[in-house]
Amino acid sequence: MKLLKFVGSSLDDLRDFPEEARRTAGFELRTIQNGLEPRDWKPVASVGSGVREIRIHVLGEWRIIYIANIRDAIYVLHAFQKKTRKTSQRDIELARKRYKQIGE
Repeated sequence: MKLLKFVGSSLDDLRDFPEEARRTAGFELRTIQNGLEPRDWKPVASVGSGVREIRIHVLGEWRIIYIANIRDAIYVLHAFQKKTRKTSQRDIELARKRYKQIGE
């Protein structure tokens, strides 16, 4: 099982999700730790190579941007509520900055 590492404020941001969305996020992250695919995800190449986004549709729209194909850990780069159809440039830039922090 891969170790889960949170970059920046991503753990605090995830803890701010409503309980049901947080529980779903935890299930999806555990699925990734076990080497499986989350139920609903898409690549986020604009952040970096191998970066993906978990999409959670519980009590609104929630996203977790992560990378799992480096070293022996899963890095959670950003967790946030999505309020519009398009992911905001601020969220993309924050994830990109954190991606660079982990040395990829």
